[in-house]
Amino acid sequence: MKDEKKENQMWDDREYPIRVYTKAELAMLYNPASCIMVALNTLSRWIRMNGPLMKELEAIGYNKFRHSFTPREVELIFKYIGEPGM
Repeated sequence: MKDEKKENQMWDDREYPIRVYTKAELAMLYNPASCIMVALNTLSRWIRMNGPLMKELEAIGYNKFRHSFTPREVELIFKYIGEPGM
Protein backbone atom coordinates (compact mmCIF):
# COMPACT_ATOMS: atom_id res chain seq x y z
CA MET A 1 0.00 0.00 0.00
CA LYS A 2 2.82 2.38 0.89
CA ASP A 3 4.65 1.71 -2.40
CA GLU A 4 1.45 2.34 -4.38
CA LYS A 5 0.99 5.72 -2.71
CA LYS A 6 4.63 6.63 -3.40
CA GLU A 7 4.23 5.57 -7.05
CA ASN A 8 1.07 7.69 -7.43
CA GLN A 9 2.91 10.70 -6.03
CA MET A 10 5.63 10.18 -8.61
CA TRP A 11 3.06 10.36 -11.43
CA ASP A 12 1.55 13.55 -10.00
CA ASP A 13 4.83 15.39 -10.61
CA ARG A 14 4.73 14.71 -14.35
CA GLU A 15 4.05 17.50 -16.82
CA TYR A 16 1.62 15.08 -18.50
CA PRO A 17 -0.05 13.01 -15.78
CA ILE A 18 -1.10 9.42 -16.35
CA ARG A 19 -4.85 9.68 -17.01
CA VAL A 20 -7.38 9.07 -19.76
CA TYR A 21 -6.47 10.98 -22.94
CA THR A 22 -8.47 11.05 -26.13
CA LYS A 23 -6.40 9.79 -29.03
CA ALA A 24 -6.67 13.19 -30.68
CA GLU A 25 -5.55 14.97 -27.51
CA LEU A 26 -2.49 12.74 -27.03
CA ALA A 27 -1.62 12.86 -30.74
CA MET A 28 -1.64 16.67 -30.68
CA LEU A 29 0.61 16.69 -27.60
CA TYR A 30 3.18 14.66 -29.55
CA ASN A 31 2.73 16.60 -32.82
CA PRO A 32 1.52 20.11 -31.97
CA ALA A 33 2.50 21.63 -35.33
CA SER A 34 0.55 19.06 -37.35
CA CYS A 35 -3.10 19.02 -38.29
CA ILE A 36 -5.20 16.59 -36.27
CA MET A 37 -5.33 13.84 -38.92
CA VAL A 38 -1.57 13.89 -39.49
CA ALA A 39 -0.96 13.86 -35.73
CA LEU A 40 -3.33 10.89 -35.27
CA ASN A 41 -1.78 8.96 -38.15
CA THR A 42 1.74 9.66 -36.87
CA LEU A 43 0.97 8.49 -33.32
CA SER A 44 -0.82 5.43 -34.66
CA ARG A 45 2.18 4.56 -36.84
CA TRP A 46 4.61 5.01 -33.92
CA ILE A 47 2.50 2.63 -31.84
CA ARG A 48 2.15 0.01 -34.61
CA MET A 49 5.86 0.10 -35.47
CA ASN A 50 6.94 -0.41 -31.84
CA GLY A 51 6.71 -4.20 -31.41
CA PRO A 52 7.25 -4.36 -27.63
CA LEU A 53 4.69 -1.58 -27.08
CA MET A 54 2.10 -3.29 -29.30
CA LYS A 55 2.70 -6.60 -27.52
CA GLU A 56 2.07 -5.04 -24.09
CA LEU A 57 -0.94 -3.06 -25.34
CA GLU A 58 -2.50 -6.19 -26.80
CA ALA A 59 -1.88 -8.03 -23.51
CA ILE A 60 -4.01 -5.48 -21.64
CA GLY A 61 -6.81 -5.47 -24.21
CA TYR A 62 -5.97 -2.44 -26.36
CA ASN A 63 -8.72 -1.63 -28.88
CA LYS A 64 -7.50 0.47 -31.80
CA PHE A 65 -11.08 1.59 -32.53
CA ARG A 66 -11.67 3.16 -29.10
CA HIS A 67 -11.49 6.96 -29.10
CA SER A 68 -9.37 7.26 -25.97
CA PHE A 69 -6.42 5.68 -24.22
CA THR A 70 -6.83 4.25 -20.73
CA PRO A 71 -4.37 5.34 -18.04
CA ARG A 72 -2.56 1.98 -18.33
CA GLU A 73 -2.24 2.42 -22.12
CA VAL A 74 -0.91 5.96 -21.63
CA GLU A 75 1.61 4.66 -19.12
CA LEU A 76 2.88 2.12 -21.69
CA ILE A 77 3.00 4.70 -24.48
CA PHE A 78 5.05 7.02 -22.27
CA LYS A 79 7.32 4.10 -21.34
CA TYR A 80 8.10 3.11 -24.93
CA ILE A 81 7.72 6.35 -26.89
CA GLY A 82 8.52 8.85 -24.15
CA GLU A 83 6.42 11.69 -22.85
CA PRO A 84 5.31 14.40 -25.27
CA GLY A 85 7.88 17.12 -25.77
CA MET A 86 10.85 14.95 -24.83
